[in-house]
Amino acid sequence: MDEAACDLCTGPGGRVLHEDRRLRVVLVDEPDYPGFIRVIWNAHVRELTDLAPEDRAHLMHAVFAAEGVLRRVMQPLKMNVASLGNLTPHLHWHVIPRFADDPHFPGPVWSERRRETAPESLGARRSLLHRLEESIAVALRAA
Repeated sequence: MDEAACDLCTGPGGRVLHEDRRLRVVLVDEPDYPGFIRVIWNAHVRELTDLAPEDRAHLMHAVFAAEGVLRRVMQPLKMNVASLGNLTPHLHWHVIPRFADDPHFPGPVWSERRRETAPESLGARRSLLHRLEESIAVALRAA
């Protein structure tokens, strides 16, 4: 896949919460998963080992910061942190708060749907997004 055909090269991949010259952290528009974050390497790179060691450290610092903020703000039962890229071979990490009542739990968010989440639960999670956004910005501004 070349850069012209790559969704993460041609668009932000979500609402940008933090960006520096090497990466961006975005809030993904997934209605069933408030707080779903992606950490995206800005350059079109396929694999983590394609990065220089200092770039790997910078990327992982952002992934760890996103996970820590999500845990603190959203209080999920479990965190899913994954770098797949099979369909989009552009280096990025998914950082997803998981709850026992989410549509796919305990399976991955890409698995078969098992249930509907109560609107009240989703509303409570969405009400935390403003605090999440501010906290991500603060955590990564210091980096």
